Amino acid sequence: MSRPRVAVIGAGWAGLAAAVELAGFAELTVFEAGREPGGRARRVRDADLALDNGQHILIGAYRECLRLMARVGVDPDAVLLRQPMNWYRHGGLHLHCPPLPAPLHVAWGLLAASGLGWRDKWRLSRALDRLKRQQWRLARDMPVAEWLAAQGQGPALLAGFWQPLVLSALNTPLAEASMQILANVLRDSLGATRADSDLLLPRHNLSALFPQPAWVWLEGQGAQLRSGCRVRRVAFADGGAEIDGERFDAAIVAVGPQHAAALLDDTALQQRLQLLRYQPICTVYLRFGQRVRLPRLMTGVAGGTADWLFDREALSGEHGLVAAVISAPDDAVTALPHDELVARVLADLRRLQPELAPPRWSRVLVEKRATFAAVAGVLRPGTRIGVQCGYLAGDWVDSPYPATLEAAVQSGVSAAQVLKQDWMKQKNR
Repeated sequence: MSRPRVAVIGAGWAGLAAAVELAGFAELTVFEAGREPGGRARRVRDADLALDNGQHILIGAYRECLRLMARVGVDPDAVLLRQPMNWYRHGGLHLHCPPLPAPLHVAWGLLAASGLGWRDKWRLSRALDRLKRQQWRLARDMPVAEWLAAQGQGPALLAGFWQPLVLSALNTPLAEASMQILANVLRDSLGATRADSDLLLPRHNLSALFPQPAWVWLEGQGAQLRSGCRVRRVAFADGGAEIDGERFDAAIVAVGPQHAAALLDDTALQQRLQLLRYQPICTVYLRFGQRVRLPRLMTGVAGGTADWLFDREALSGEHGLVAAVISAPDDAVTALPHDELVARVLADLRRLQPELAPPRWSRVLVEKRATFAAVAGVLRPGTRIGVQCGYLAGDWVDSPYPATLEAAVQSGVSAAQVLKQDWMKQKNR
């Protein structure tokens, strides 16, 4: 049986996952507008500096990410630091789940946690247990804030646990965030095996985790890789796809939703995508002439500007480098001059290390459309475009997860699998 000629448009994590999954089955051409693969999770150059365009945390439950990393020759244990679930916020909640079988690891972690009174510990435990007994399904979706109010989660729990968790996981404020999507995240982390809840912190730059090895691996598999090639138009006719006039048997569109809407002449899809809203993420890098010793590799500061601070020297050997992440910043924060934002993050760091000298340099990276807003009741498009030979992939495509690396990879794998099924059915007729 002849192999289909397939175009994958976009070499972010979703597009690369689709291409890797199709390798050996199809004759592949991968189009990427940028010079390097990786999309919104890669190493970028800022003037004379090389920095990740954001910070990403994986968890043990990200099975597809880990599987495809291994397939392209990356040892996850070498590039990711695995730690039991822990939560350290200076001036707030300290929680560490020991390496015990589930669910004892969570129960013991809550019991031994500091920064919460016994009543709040009981309320948090009761809320999580109620979700578990409901099999992590809500009768109806609702904003996280509404669900938390019904569970009697007080101000200390909101500020110390729920708000940092929801902002980090969903990049959406509590008043709008989908409780069902959050429940899915909790189900596959705190509600699953102990290993599933482990934190996996990158020890190398984001490009080295998957995008660059996948790019090299695909080239070795005979895929045609076209970097720096921006696709202008995708059309479907006569059982195939035309990419800027070039004929393919099928196409997977794995770009951002705003770009997908512009590429595809699909009114129903465009209307669906117009309903999606977006949230920014701000990453502030500061490099010091000295080692900044954070209490943990990933540290929060209660009441601070940054949601989390990352010790990049300890993680990836980048001397004196600290990365601060601000999830779903409001307009007042994104409107701040960069030097003011740096000053605020420095104030966070000086609560941990009062004698800290000013940084030697700093950079502020703002991804204005970092993720879709994971609001309650959000409707995301499915894998199929509406024609048999057209498919969508991306962290914004329908999934139980919010916009995460795992959601992106799962969407790419799903698009590849559906394409394979369709092709086999077509050839067996």
